[in-house]
Amino acid sequence: MSAADGADARSLGQLVSTATAELSALVHDEIALAKAELRQDAKRAGIGGGAIAAAGVLALFALPVLSFAAAYGIHNLGLGLAWSFLIVGAAYLVIAGLLGLFAKAKLKKIKPPERTIASAKETATALQGVKPHPRALADGHPVARRM
Repeated sequence: MSAADGADARSLGQLVSTATAELSALVHDEIALAKAELRQDAKRAGIGGGAIAAAGVLALFALPVLSFAAAYGIHNLGLGLAWSFLIVGAAYLVIAGLLGLFAKAKLKKIKPPERTIASAKETATALQGVKPHPRALADGHPVARRM
């Protein structure tokens, strides 16, 4: 083995080391991008979830009191008591439906991390052409060269 072979081996080792470090950095950058995109979607989900929770709490506390008050108020206008309670119940269902539509609109804005997916696909495409070193051990695994 000549001195030139030793220099080539070091260069190959350095290239492998550099490629490994850059691939590792690329993976870390893709993970950071995914986290940033998911953080935005988590904020939207939090707002939508908070709206649902607020609607539920308000309905839980106010429903019995307001239902009786409204039903007896309508009853005092001359309708039967059963019809009064039916009108109040229908009004609450309409309000609940509107709050549900609002929550659905907020939650619908949550999107998959498109930039991360595109970046991962680009990386996978770039790595498809990479082939292992042609030298292999008897069992078919590549030889790892130590420096």
